[in-house]
Amino acid sequence: MSVRPGMKLELIAPCGMNCALCMAWLREKNRCPGCRGDDAVKARSCVSCIIKNCDVLRESGAKYCSTRCEKFPCKRLRDLDKRYRTKYHMSMLENLEDIEELGIRAFVRNEKERWACPECGGIICVHRGACSSCGRTAY
Repeated sequence: MSVRPGMKLELIAPCGMNCALCMAWLREKNRCPGCRGDDAVKARSCVSCIIKNCDVLRESGAKYCSTRCEKFPCKRLRDLDKRYRTKYHMSMLENLEDIEELGIRAFVRNEKERWACPECGGIICVHRGACSSCGRTAY
C-alpha cells in the first residue's frame, strides 16, 4: 500500500474535518481530493455537503465555519460534531477552536503528531481507527 502525501493546510475542511484522516482520502482506488478539491471526482454526498456549501461561508469568503459566522456553531455542525465525537473520537468543534486559537499551521502540525501511528508513523484513519499503512489499531 502506498502512503498518501502528508497533511496539508488545504485538507482542513470548513467544518474542521481533517480530510487527510478520512478513509476516502487514504484509500488506494478512487481517492477523494478532500473537501476543497475538485468536485468532479468526489462522492455525491461530499459535493452536496450543506456545510461546505453554506451561504454564509460563500458570501463571507471565510475558510472555516468558526470565522465570521453569527450562527456558529449551527445545528448541522453540532450534529456532525456529535456523530464524530461518538463514533470516531474526534471533534470538529474542538478542531475549529484550535484553528482559531493556534492558527491553521500550528493546528496542522499538531494533527500530524496526534494522528501519527506510534508503530510506523503512518496516518491513523479517523473512520477505521487504524493506521492506513500498517493496520495497527489506534483505539
